[in-house]
Amino acid sequence: MAAVDDVETQAEKSQPVARSIHPIFYIASWIFFSNITILFNKWLLDPARFSYPTILTCWHLIFATIATQVLARTTTLLDGRKNVKMTGRLYLRAIVPIGFLFSGSLVCSNMVYLYLSVAFIQMLKAAAPVAVLLTGWVWGVEQPSQSRLINVLFIVFGVGLASFGEIAFSLKGFLFQFGGIVFEAMRLIMIQVLLKGDGQKMDPLVSLYYFAPVCASMNFVVALFTEFRFFQIADLYKTGFLLLLLNAVVAFMLNISSVCLIGKTSGLVMTLTGILKNILLVGASVVIWQTSITPMQFFGYAIALGGLVYYSLGRDQIVEIATQLWTFIRNVWENSPAYSAVSSSSEENSGHQGGLPSAVKRGLLVGLGIIVVVILAAGYIYGGTDPSGGNPVGAARPLGGGGDASSISLKPVAGAS
Repeated sequence: MAAVDDVETQAEKSQPVARSIHPIFYIASWIFFSNITILFNKWLLDPARFSYPTILTCWHLIFATIATQVLARTTTLLDGRKNVKMTGRLYLRAIVPIGFLFSGSLVCSNMVYLYLSVAFIQMLKAAAPVAVLLTGWVWGVEQPSQSRLINVLFIVFGVGLASFGEIAFSLKGFLFQFGGIVFEAMRLIMIQVLLKGDGQKMDPLVSLYYFAPVCASMNFVVALFTEFRFFQIADLYKTGFLLLLLNAVVAFMLNISSVCLIGKTSGLVMTLTGILKNILLVGASVVIWQTSITPMQFFGYAIALGGLVYYSLGRDQIVEIATQLWTFIRNVWENSPAYSAVSSSSEENSGHQGGLPSAVKRGLLVGLGIIVVVILAAGYIYGGTDPSGGNPVGAARPLGGGGDASSISLKPVAGAS
């Protein structure tokens, strides 16, 4: 028996250890597909290509409807739908009204890109948690508190500064963005009340499985009375079906990456990843399209982001993260060759000069980091105007086949914006 046990032990040791994909891959994938979807749509929705944002959104939802049906029958990605007890009553009572709000959120979020720059829109989106919290208070889902109210006012103050600092401010675009935020807040609260209250939990892909057909139908009705009046078959041939297909695939991959991110990371990681994604998108807007950002906008967005981080994480988690980050930086510095050289030199000359106190060293390191941030911020602040000439970035553009929709971008279909 001992010999048999030894053989089994050796066999277990000889088996290769299965390697799992590092979570950083899922984080990077979600950031990539989220931002590349917006950048791809901005490029595609050019007058020289396909300037119909509502029709394009409808096409995305039709593609998502077909793709989720295929995945449900060929893969295990949509097995979560088996945990949803979907009935005709639940579909009419929850899916249809939530789908209506989802469609309204998508339409408003697409229309706003006709009037405002990508960078400014991302700044306004920092106020989304405020709308969700206030809607929750009105609905009775959340209980008001003084600390939450102060946090909300802090975020509103930062977004207000960013709005006052916007060079190409458009009231119409601002109202579209406000409407999109309100629709999205109502959708999230209704999901919490109508679905989660009944124990129905859906990941983004399962949500897309149920909501895409409803949203596609509603967006089609909206497009029928707006953009289809200007649409011509020649526009489809000019753009090319393969390009539109690739665009829909990229948008759908965003939803799959969202599911992987939720399954492999925590809520804390998702919150920080979302904030990082928004910052990168603002930076991309400045670098690629030379969007002008005023110092007041930069300061206001920084305040809004600070309030958003505090709202999402809380004081205890922020202190813990800061402590862990400082410990990591200190360990990297102490294990670096530069630190060894400085330490050796300090020890050799300690009898003559005396080394710098550790507090001074840390102050110098923090000061250097602040200087780098200020330099990068200055590079972003001094942007420019629309390189195409004529109109400043964010100026209103007409809707339809003859309009200039070069700054249009689409909101991701399911929970990733």
